[in-house]
Amino acid sequence: MYRIADESTSAPSESRWASISASEMLRRVAGLSGSLARLGIRAGDRVAIFAPNCPEWHTTDFAIQGLGAVTVPVYFNESPDRMSYILRDSGARNVVTVGESQARKMAESRRHLPNIEHVISARPEAAMGGGILRYEDLIAPGEAEVGEYRRRCEAVAPGQLATIIYTSGTTGEPKGVMLTQANLVSNATDSRHGFETLPTDIELSLLPLAHVYGRVVDYSYIFRGVAVAYVEQIETVAQALNEVHPTVMAAVPRLYEKMYANIIERGHRETGIKRWLFDWAIRAAQRAVPWRARGEQAPAIGKWQWQAANALVYTKIRCGIGGQLRYLSSGGAPINAELIDFFWSIGLPVYQGYGLTETSPVVSANNPLANKIGTVGRPIAGVEVRIAEDGEVLVKGKCVMQGYYNKPDDTREAFTADGWFRTGDIGALDADGYLSITDRKKELLKTAGGKFIAPAPIENLLKASPFIDNAMVIGDRRKFVSVLIVPNFPHVEAEARKAGKEIVTPGQTFADPWVRDMFTREIERLTAKLAHYEQPKRFALIEKDFTYPGGELTYTLKLKRRVIEERYKDVIERIYADVQEPRPSQTA
Repeated sequence: MYRIADESTSAPSESRWASISASEMLRRVAGLSGSLARLGIRAGDRVAIFAPNCPEWHTTDFAIQGLGAVTVPVYFNESPDRMSYILRDSGARNVVTVGESQARKMAESRRHLPNIEHVISARPEAAMGGGILRYEDLIAPGEAEVGEYRRRCEAVAPGQLATIIYTSGTTGEPKGVMLTQANLVSNATDSRHGFETLPTDIELSLLPLAHVYGRVVDYSYIFRGVAVAYVEQIETVAQALNEVHPTVMAAVPRLYEKMYANIIERGHRETGIKRWLFDWAIRAAQRAVPWRARGEQAPAIGKWQWQAANALVYTKIRCGIGGQLRYLSSGGAPINAELIDFFWSIGLPVYQGYGLTETSPVVSANNPLANKIGTVGRPIAGVEVRIAEDGEVLVKGKCVMQGYYNKPDDTREAFTADGWFRTGDIGALDADGYLSITDRKKELLKTAGGKFIAPAPIENLLKASPFIDNAMVIGDRRKFVSVLIVPNFPHVEAEARKAGKEIVTPGQTFADPWVRDMFTREIERLTAKLAHYEQPKRFALIEKDFTYPGGELTYTLKLKRRVIEERYKDVIERIYADVQEPRPSQTA
């Protein structure tokens, strides 16, 4: 399913959803694959896809892989410089684009990419120009080529290279991760163990298909005959939820954080008896966590309260996000266990997993048959996990990459002498075999006093506040840790009005002593259970949230800490301006 403009109305925001049958999808895949073969594309050749989530993405991907060629995904909103880097480094000589914006960017970049032989564009409209082939023409001969496509697919070996995916580069220059057919297929199969599939299921495809997480999730549903509804822009997720009514969905923690914030914000807009009912239902949800989320025995009064709250409030909350979601998956970054507790307690089970691009991606995952909130689940079938002496998570198995393309030194460094992949994450295995992840090894902060601190768990605690939209902990080589905070301005303003204060602009928010006192109390409340050295001692308020277009987030919405620290260097220096203690690097 995909959204198309509604020609019956002139309103640009109006749209409708169209469907493509499985047989029609196969026809298009076979047609495009045959056309690519006639263009001279052979096994091992690199073909790039520069497109948002849409049916053409998967059609092109399957057409490429059916030839034994290699798919090179490019994020649909990628910068021209980075796109050019990926195309040059991968050796791609052919590119498929979808949409006018992507066609224009490719046309502009092509002048600097002399090795590009063919650009195939779907739906480019005004961006059409010389030397661009029409996707719609290339899929046309498909029906007669289905048999030939199947025969070519049979010749593709499990160990063949299927894709080169470029990491989002949180810690340096992006590297091309080489994944085989067996890597992808095994992961799409084994990562869904325990999840029931129904004939009526609809999956909402919102994770960027340029990233392996979204791609393998979609594979897993397509392989099972589940309908996929494509969301081209993350900003339209809320609209899509209420138009498509999906039953299953995978997302990153940031989306669940925003979903939670929206639920609380809508509830707090109510007044009178409706506001009282909402607050009572939220308290009932908190009391229901032990038995709704943790498997403990449910008290009779607790069950009754939950059923009443469900009828009066939770059902409306679920209807506000489509009303049909059976389960959700979370990955790509750590998620606050209390946030998962909340969703479970209102009837929206969230299962957390863990993985990396280099592991295709899933290493471990919770599922309906084995779930422990606060962990990222047990290793999936065919995957082994062990913890190194320094706490790093090491992985072996059929999900692990071949290596980094054109980077033999980086590939060697990524593995131990006995062949275990170094994830770069710090974690632990409990007695039941469930894996927990603390933080990225390279992102651990070390204070001037020598204490190591994992920033992500602290940030997750802070983002549970309705007044905090985002947060990044700082303090490497400093006397103490502090935090950059992106306020949730509507909530702050509403709280200020309760106190008889009128705050209209972000500038007023930053300057008002009452606001700063409120944030101080909120930080102290949320981090009270942490060790003293883990508790942020100071903070700075940031007017704008961190974004991918701004260069501060990866396309799975993880913080690019080095970029943010450089961008807010002056702010950080002001936080520590009166701290006289020398840093370890000055005294070592």
